[in-house]
Amino acid sequence: MKGLKITNRWIVVVGAILIQLALGAIYAWSVFTKLLTDPEGTYAFSATQTAWVFSVGLATFAVVMVFAGKWQAKSGPTIVALSGGLLLGAGYILGGFLGKTFLAQLLSIGILGGAGIGLAYVVPIAVGVKWFPDKKGMITGFAVAGFGFGATIWVKLAGSWFGGLLNTSHVFGLPSVQSVFVIYGIAFTIMVVLGSLVMVNPPEDYQPKGWTPPARTATKAYGGVTFSPKQMMATPQFYAVWSVFVFSALAGLMVIYCIKLFGIDALEHNGVPGAGAITGTAMAWYAIFNGFGRIAWGTFSDKIGRRKSIILMTFFQGIIMLMIYHVFISYGITTGFIVAACVIGFNFGGNFALFPAITADFFGNKTVGRNYGWMFTAYGVAGIAGPQLAGHFKDSAAGSGKPIVWMTPFIIAGVACIIGGIIMIVTKPPKENKKEAQNLTENTKTNAA
Repeated sequence: MKGLKITNRWIVVVGAILIQLALGAIYAWSVFTKLLTDPEGTYAFSATQTAWVFSVGLATFAVVMVFAGKWQAKSGPTIVALSGGLLLGAGYILGGFLGKTFLAQLLSIGILGGAGIGLAYVVPIAVGVKWFPDKKGMITGFAVAGFGFGATIWVKLAGSWFGGLLNTSHVFGLPSVQSVFVIYGIAFTIMVVLGSLVMVNPPEDYQPKGWTPPARTATKAYGGVTFSPKQMMATPQFYAVWSVFVFSALAGLMVIYCIKLFGIDALEHNGVPGAGAITGTAMAWYAIFNGFGRIAWGTFSDKIGRRKSIILMTFFQGIIMLMIYHVFISYGITTGFIVAACVIGFNFGGNFALFPAITADFFGNKTVGRNYGWMFTAYGVAGIAGPQLAGHFKDSAAGSGKPIVWMTPFIIAGVACIIGGIIMIVTKPPKENKKEAQNLTENTKTNAA
């Protein structure tokens, strides 16, 4: 299936943002956890069960991206993005009509919804890098910024805008959570389908006017190499960058999952009124700064390099995670909590600009769609480890509302980030096998023909 004919590369960016706004729904999961875990409510899920819906969604998202990268290389980006939108929408709509049980939500929101995100997510990144080889960091930041900003929209629509859909909607007579799932599923389908129409690759060997690829050095790489996924995974650099991605993403995904539960525990323990509203504000600001972080870190990395940016980002995130309990929570509870959420969101957002860009730098612009799917499996691992880490400590505290419950998981996540920064310091670009790269390029051109 072919999309529209593109004459201005910035149209691709508009379509990418529209798609990512819908895909960011998975980061809005926290807005549902309070109602889902209410022991007197409709669902009465445990914190671990709600974490599993989120974790399975993230893991499915990551695994399906591997398939999506291969599929779009053969069939083109438009059909892959379109299919992702239909699957995501179907998952949420089914979650609305059938989601009274934990298993139904796990299958519909977690697996079907996660698979839809996995199909559509890689497309704007792969297409954007091909149209913008001169601004890879910035464009990957813009291409995925909608993911973070989208979470803000879906959180606020559900929780507070226009009275909050969780408070006002009961479409088809469904409970509020399931009603919102149906509404969101319809919206996601429309947005991704429209965005998919402009997901079109540029002509072969396209280069922006007036731009010449920079020379590759021992410590800098710009994507002129060509590694297949098999070749990439034979290098130690792949496993080094993959590990850093796991450690860095773990912190942000843990906070996305537990920000509502953690915030309410901390605020109520300190006697702060309106804990629910404050945590909703923190969630929204987290998502906004998540979006800004993708653009800012991506643009910054175009100036100082991807490796240095990842090192700075992981160390910064690690320090903040270690400080959150004794500094941000102990002093100025309301302001400190929101500021901490903003900073963690900002750094977490950087992952999604920096890791696709360094994958293109280290292993090739032309093969980034296939290669990043494998690199992104790190996100799936982090998506299980981070939320489960938080859910385990919360449940093991037997319902304690004291914020000290959260101290250990934040320390573990903070140390992991710092370890990731150290790994990145000693990681240099791989050396390309010229003969294998030439064969891969010739095969790619043959398949395209």
